[in-house]
Amino acid sequence: MILSPLVRYLTRYIALAYILLLVLVPVGLILWRTFAPGLGEFFASISTPAAISALHVSLLVVAIVVPLNVLFGVPTALVLARNKFRGKAALQAVIDLPFAVSPVIVGVALILLWGTAGVFGFVEHNLGLKIIFGFPGIVLASIFVTVPFVIREVEPVLHELGIDQEEAAATLGSSWWQTFWRITLPSIRWGLTYGIVLTVARTLGEYGAVLMVSSNLPGRSQTLTLLVSDRYSRGAEYGAYAISTLLMAVAVLVLVVQVVLDARRAKAGEQ
Repeated sequence: MILSPLVRYLTRYIALAYILLLVLVPVGLILWRTFAPGLGEFFASISTPAAISALHVSLLVVAIVVPLNVLFGVPTALVLARNKFRGKAALQAVIDLPFAVSPVIVGVALILLWGTAGVFGFVEHNLGLKIIFGFPGIVLASIFVTVPFVIREVEPVLHELGIDQEEAAATLGSSWWQTFWRITLPSIRWGLTYGIVLTVARTLGEYGAVLMVSSNLPGRSQTLTLLVSDRYSRGAEYGAYAISTLLMAVAVLVLVVQVVLDARRAKAGEQ
Protein backbone atom coordinates (compact mmCIF):
# COMPACT_ATOMS: atom_id res chain seq x y z
CA MET A 1 0.00 0.00 0.00
CA ILE A 2 1.52 3.31 -1.17
CA LEU A 3 0.42 6.46 0.60
CA SER A 4 0.23 9.78 -1.18
CA PRO A 5 2.76 12.47 -0.21
CA LEU A 6 0.02 14.51 1.45
CA VAL A 7 -1.03 11.59 3.67
CA ARG A 8 2.59 10.81 4.55
CA TYR A 9 3.33 14.40 5.57
CA LEU A 10 0.05 14.66 7.47
CA THR A 11 0.76 11.44 9.38
CA ARG A 12 4.28 12.63 10.16
CA TYR A 13 3.13 15.98 11.51
CA ILE A 14 0.36 14.40 13.58
CA ALA A 15 2.92 12.09 15.19
CA LEU A 16 5.27 14.99 15.88
CA ALA A 17 2.45 17.06 17.37
CA TYR A 18 1.45 14.12 19.58
CA ILE A 19 4.99 13.77 20.91
CA LEU A 20 5.32 17.53 21.33
CA LEU A 21 2.10 17.81 23.33
CA LEU A 22 2.55 14.79 25.61
CA VAL A 23 6.33 14.70 26.08
CA LEU A 24 8.27 17.78 25.05
CA VAL A 25 5.91 20.44 26.42
CA PRO A 26 5.68 19.00 30.00
CA VAL A 27 9.41 18.29 30.10
CA GLY A 28 10.24 21.71 28.72
CA LEU A 29 7.95 23.38 31.27
CA ILE A 30 9.70 21.61 34.17
CA LEU A 31 13.11 22.56 32.81
CA TRP A 32 12.05 26.18 32.38
CA ARG A 33 10.72 26.43 35.93
CA THR A 34 13.82 24.69 37.25
CA PHE A 35 16.42 26.92 35.65
CA ALA A 36 14.48 30.22 35.63
CA PRO A 37 15.93 31.26 39.05
CA GLY A 38 19.44 30.35 37.88
CA LEU A 39 21.91 27.49 38.15
CA GLY A 40 22.92 28.50 41.65
CA GLU A 41 19.41 27.96 42.98
CA PHE A 42 19.19 24.63 41.18
CA PHE A 43 22.44 23.28 42.66
CA ALA A 44 21.46 24.59 46.09
CA SER A 45 18.18 22.68 45.89
CA ILE A 46 19.71 19.34 44.84
CA SER A 47 22.54 19.60 47.38
CA THR A 48 20.43 19.89 50.53
CA PRO A 49 20.94 17.17 53.16
CA ALA A 50 17.55 15.65 52.29
CA ALA A 51 18.38 15.53 48.57
CA ILE A 52 21.82 14.03 49.13
CA SER A 53 20.35 11.47 51.53
CA ALA A 54 17.63 10.53 49.02
CA LEU A 55 20.26 10.15 46.31
CA HIS A 56 22.32 7.88 48.56
CA VAL A 57 19.27 5.73 49.35
CA SER A 58 18.34 5.47 45.67
CA LEU A 59 21.87 4.54 44.62
CA LEU A 60 22.12 1.98 47.44
CA VAL A 61 18.88 0.37 46.26
CA VAL A 62 20.29 0.21 42.72
CA ALA A 63 23.54 -1.29 44.04
CA ILE A 64 21.56 -4.09 45.70
CA VAL A 65 18.84 -4.69 43.11
CA VAL A 66 21.06 -4.88 40.01
CA PRO A 67 23.43 -7.64 41.22
CA LEU A 68 20.49 -9.68 42.57
CA ASN A 69 18.62 -9.39 39.28
CA VAL A 70 21.73 -10.46 37.38
CA LEU A 71 22.45 -13.30 39.79
CA PHE A 72 18.97 -14.78 39.47
CA GLY A 73 17.97 -13.44 36.06
CA VAL A 74 20.73 -15.03 33.97
CA PRO A 75 20.20 -18.58 35.35
CA THR A 76 16.43 -18.17 34.89
CA ALA A 77 16.94 -17.10 31.29
CA LEU A 78 19.20 -20.12 30.74
CA VAL A 79 16.58 -22.47 32.16
CA LEU A 80 13.84 -20.98 29.98
CA ALA A 81 15.94 -20.95 26.82
CA ARG A 82 17.64 -24.32 27.18
CA ASN A 83 14.93 -26.54 28.71
CA LYS A 84 11.39 -27.73 28.12
CA PHE A 85 9.48 -28.63 31.24
CA ARG A 86 5.98 -28.73 32.64
CA GLY A 87 4.92 -25.37 33.96
CA LYS A 88 7.22 -23.37 31.70
CA ALA A 89 4.34 -21.28 30.35
CA ALA A 90 3.21 -20.52 33.90
CA LEU A 91 6.74 -19.44 34.85
CA GLN A 92 6.87 -17.17 31.81
CA ALA A 93 3.59 -15.58 32.88
CA VAL A 94 4.84 -15.04 36.44
CA ILE A 95 7.99 -13.34 35.13
CA ASP A 96 5.89 -10.96 33.05
CA LEU A 97 3.53 -10.24 35.95
CA PRO A 98 5.25 -6.96 36.98
CA PHE A 99 4.48 -5.59 33.50
CA ALA A 100 0.76 -6.13 34.02
CA VAL A 101 0.27 -5.45 37.73
CA SER A 102 0.10 -1.92 39.08
CA PRO A 103 3.07 -1.07 41.34
CA VAL A 104 0.61 0.02 44.04
CA ILE A 105 -0.81 -3.51 44.10
CA VAL A 106 2.73 -4.81 44.45
CA GLY A 107 3.18 -2.63 47.52
CA VAL A 108 -0.08 -3.87 49.04
CA ALA A 109 0.93 -7.48 48.39
CA LEU A 110 4.27 -6.94 50.12
CA ILE A 111 2.51 -5.44 53.13
CA LEU A 112 0.26 -8.51 53.33
CA LEU A 113 3.33 -10.73 53.22
CA TRP A 114 5.91 -8.87 55.32
CA GLY A 115 3.84 -6.49 57.45
CA THR A 116 3.47 -6.92 61.19
CA ALA A 117 0.15 -8.75 60.64
CA GLY A 118 1.29 -10.45 57.43
CA VAL A 119 2.20 -14.01 56.58
CA PHE A 120 5.86 -13.43 57.44
CA GLY A 121 5.19 -11.01 60.26
CA PHE A 122 7.25 -13.21 62.57
CA VAL A 123 10.39 -11.83 60.89
CA GLU A 124 9.76 -8.49 62.54
CA HIS A 125 8.21 -9.82 65.76
CA ASN A 126 10.74 -12.56 66.50
CA LEU A 127 13.87 -11.48 64.64
CA GLY A 128 13.47 -7.72 64.98
CA LEU A 129 14.05 -7.16 61.26
CA LYS A 130 11.71 -4.45 59.99
CA ILE A 131 10.83 -5.08 56.35
CA ILE A 132 7.79 -2.95 55.62
CA PHE A 133 8.19 0.81 56.22
CA GLY A 134 11.94 0.30 56.18
CA PHE A 135 14.79 0.05 53.69
CA PRO A 136 14.37 -3.72 53.05
CA GLY A 137 10.81 -3.10 51.88
CA ILE A 138 12.06 -0.64 49.25
CA VAL A 139 14.56 -3.23 48.01
CA LEU A 140 11.89 -5.95 47.79
CA ALA A 141 9.50 -3.67 45.92
CA SER A 142 12.23 -2.60 43.50
CA ILE A 143 13.28 -6.20 42.86
CA PHE A 144 9.69 -7.21 42.10
CA VAL A 145 9.09 -4.47 39.52
CA THR A 146 12.47 -5.02 37.79
CA VAL A 147 12.58 -8.83 37.70
CA PRO A 148 11.64 -9.20 34.00
CA PHE A 149 14.24 -6.88 32.48
CA VAL A 150 17.39 -9.01 32.64
CA ILE A 151 15.49 -12.22 31.86
CA ARG A 152 13.62 -10.77 28.89
CA GLU A 153 16.77 -9.24 27.39
CA VAL A 154 18.97 -12.31 27.82
CA GLU A 155 16.53 -15.08 26.87
CA PRO A 156 16.04 -14.04 23.20
CA VAL A 157 19.82 -13.79 22.77
CA LEU A 158 20.21 -17.34 24.09
CA HIS A 159 17.55 -18.58 21.67
CA GLU A 160 19.37 -16.90 18.80
CA LEU A 161 22.74 -18.34 19.79
CA GLY A 162 21.55 -21.92 20.04
CA ILE A 163 23.56 -24.62 21.77
CA ASP A 164 26.10 -25.62 19.11
CA GLN A 165 29.05 -23.77 20.66
CA GLU A 166 28.21 -24.96 24.16
CA GLU A 167 27.94 -28.58 23.01
CA ALA A 168 31.25 -28.30 21.16
CA ALA A 169 32.94 -27.00 24.31
CA ALA A 170 31.45 -29.84 26.34
CA THR A 171 32.79 -32.47 23.91
CA LEU A 172 36.25 -30.92 24.26
CA GLY A 173 36.15 -31.46 28.02
CA SER A 174 35.07 -28.02 29.18
CA SER A 175 33.22 -27.88 32.50
CA TRP A 176 29.84 -26.18 32.82
CA TRP A 177 31.40 -23.16 34.48
CA GLN A 178 34.16 -22.83 31.86
CA THR A 179 31.57 -23.05 29.08
CA PHE A 180 29.43 -20.40 30.69
CA TRP A 181 32.31 -18.04 31.49
CA ARG A 182 34.14 -18.30 28.16
CA ILE A 183 31.33 -18.87 25.66
CA THR A 184 27.85 -18.11 27.00
CA LEU A 185 28.57 -14.96 29.01
CA PRO A 186 30.55 -13.15 26.27
CA SER A 187 27.78 -14.01 23.80
CA ILE A 188 25.01 -12.51 25.95
CA ARG A 189 26.94 -9.47 27.13
CA TRP A 190 24.93 -6.96 25.07
CA GLY A 191 21.58 -8.35 26.14
CA LEU A 192 22.73 -8.51 29.76
CA THR A 193 24.06 -4.95 29.69
CA TYR A 194 20.83 -3.72 28.13
CA GLY A 195 18.83 -5.47 30.87
CA ILE A 196 21.02 -3.89 33.54
CA VAL A 197 20.50 -0.41 32.06
CA LEU A 198 16.72 -0.89 32.06
CA THR A 199 16.85 -2.19 35.63
CA VAL A 200 18.78 0.87 36.81
CA ALA A 201 16.33 3.22 35.10
CA ARG A 202 13.25 1.51 36.51
CA THR A 203 14.72 1.26 40.01
CA LEU A 204 15.57 4.97 40.15
CA GLY A 205 12.17 5.97 38.78
CA GLU A 206 9.92 3.62 40.76
CA TYR A 207 7.34 5.38 42.89
CA GLY A 208 4.07 3.48 43.46
CA ALA A 209 5.40 0.29 45.02
CA VAL A 210 8.07 2.16 47.00
CA LEU A 211 5.52 4.62 48.33
CA MET A 212 3.42 1.82 49.80
CA VAL A 213 6.25 0.08 51.68
CA SER A 214 8.35 3.07 52.75
CA SER A 215 8.09 5.20 55.85
CA ASN A 216 9.34 8.12 53.70
CA LEU A 217 11.73 9.27 56.42
CA PRO A 218 14.66 11.36 55.13
CA GLY A 219 17.96 9.56 55.54
CA ARG A 220 16.33 6.18 56.11
CA SER A 221 13.76 5.26 53.48
CA GLN A 222 13.21 8.25 51.24
CA THR A 223 14.23 7.86 47.60
CA LEU A 224 14.47 10.60 45.00
CA THR A 225 10.97 9.95 43.68
CA LEU A 226 9.53 10.08 47.19
CA LEU A 227 11.42 13.31 47.83
CA VAL A 228 9.81 14.87 44.74
CA SER A 229 6.35 13.93 46.02
CA ASP A 230 7.16 15.09 49.56
CA ARG A 231 8.44 18.50 48.45
CA TYR A 232 5.50 19.10 46.15
CA SER A 233 2.94 18.12 48.79
CA ARG A 234 4.57 20.52 51.28
CA GLY A 235 4.39 23.40 48.82
CA ALA A 236 8.11 23.42 47.99
CA GLU A 237 7.39 23.26 44.28
CA TYR A 238 10.77 24.50 43.13
CA GLY A 239 12.53 21.77 45.11
CA ALA A 240 10.29 19.20 43.43
CA TYR A 241 11.13 20.63 40.01
CA ALA A 242 14.86 20.51 40.76
CA ILE A 243 14.83 16.86 41.84
CA SER A 244 12.61 16.00 38.87
CA THR A 245 15.19 17.58 36.59
CA LEU A 246 17.91 15.51 38.25
CA LEU A 247 15.88 12.36 37.60
CA MET A 248 15.30 13.43 34.00
CA ALA A 249 19.03 13.88 33.55
CA VAL A 250 19.54 10.31 34.70
CA ALA A 251 16.80 9.18 32.31
CA VAL A 252 18.46 10.96 29.39
CA LEU A 253 21.78 9.36 30.31
CA VAL A 254 20.10 5.94 30.34
CA LEU A 255 18.53 6.69 26.95
CA VAL A 256 21.92 7.59 25.51
CA VAL A 257 23.38 4.35 26.84
CA GLN A 258 20.49 2.41 25.28
CA VAL A 259 21.10 4.03 21.89
CA VAL A 260 24.81 3.26 22.08
CA LEU A 261 24.12 -0.34 23.08
CA ASP A 262 21.63 -0.76 20.23
CA ALA A 263 24.20 0.55 17.75
CA ARG A 264 26.94 -1.72 19.07
CA ARG A 265 24.60 -4.70 19.15
CA ALA A 266 23.61 -4.08 15.52
CA LYS A 267 27.28 -3.68 14.53
CA ALA A 268 28.22 -6.90 16.33
CA GLY A 269 25.36 -8.70 14.57
CA GLU A 270 26.62 -7.56 11.17
CA GLN A 271 30.07 -8.90 11.93
